Amino acid sequence: MATTPQQPLAVGLVGAGRMGSFHAESLARRIPGARLAAVADPAPGAAQGLADRLGCPRALTDIGELLTDPGIDAVVIATPARTHANLVEAAARAGKAVYCEKPMAVTLDEADRAIAAAEEAGVALQVGFNRRFDAGFRAAHDKVAAGGIGTPQLLRSLTRDPRLVDPAPVPPWTIFLETLIHDFDTLRYLNPGAEPVEVFAMADALVRPDFRDRGLLDTAVVTIRFDNGAMATAEANFQAVYGYDVRGEVFGSAGMLTMGDIRRTHLTGYGADGVTADCVSYDQDLFHDAYVAELADFTSCVRTGTTPAVTGHNARAALSIALAAIQSVTTSSPVLIDGIKE
Repeated sequence: MATTPQQPLAVGLVGAGRMGSFHAESLARRIPGARLAAVADPAPGAAQGLADRLGCPRALTDIGELLTDPGIDAVVIATPARTHANLVEAAARAGKAVYCEKPMAVTLDEADRAIAAAEEAGVALQVGFNRRFDAGFRAAHDKVAAGGIGTPQLLRSLTRDPRLVDPAPVPPWTIFLETLIHDFDTLRYLNPGAEPVEVFAMADALVRPDFRDRGLLDTAVVTIRFDNGAMATAEANFQAVYGYDVRGEVFGSAGMLTMGDIRRTHLTGYGADGVTADCVSYDQDLFHDAYVAELADFTSCVRTGTTPAVTGHNARAALSIALAAIQSVTTSSPVLIDGIKE
């Protein structure tokens, strides 16, 4: 699908929660080539409240009505993770270009069906791995790809969320499927041309050990071996008391690159209590520009008919690592990527 340069892309948003609200605001106010044409959410009042706030003309509780609306060119999916794959399929079969928040799917079968639906319909499918659109992570990728640090040997990516409010509603394996999925994609992105071959993972409930018996895993470390010989670690924790901490590192034969800075600004205080800095405590603050840039890229790709920077195949590859990590925790042993079981 391609539109004229003068015609904004009519985008429908599915899911009016925290991330959906941010994307809706970007579509309504931050991306000139797009317009927020409709919001759908089955929760009573959720879509209407968001639509009213942003001046969106349509609010729906029936997601299917939005997906089949001929006036909608593209769909942004920001619903709970376990619903993503089916919505991608439905939107693609309705002829809509699709932007889907991560993870695109939670099983390989779901991922394959979502990818096939988009390819069969000939529509764009982009997945929300925002770190690829962060200026620092993108610059690191470009430098590694250009040989700027020689051959990658050691890589690291970490995600530490600011706090774990209520563990009760956290679905099983969330730390791999919804948190570390970002880090798995990041490690592939920072080691361009290489693919993971083996995974070993450890995980436990260290933040809330009282929920361990209920299946909570709030802390994890994953090691990954790539086919170019590089070794990587990914780690996550659901409660960093100092803020939202996301960083990356690539060590190579000719140098090293580091990414990520939790400081809100470059202001540093020096006083009787030591050295201090204000820290970011919210993902939409740390990655504000990246979140906007990925939707702008999606809009541009749909309008021009080009392939998105982050495809369903990228999402499937990250999911393969996540599923291998889950199997590794379950079996307490290393797992080959090509031998994972769902």
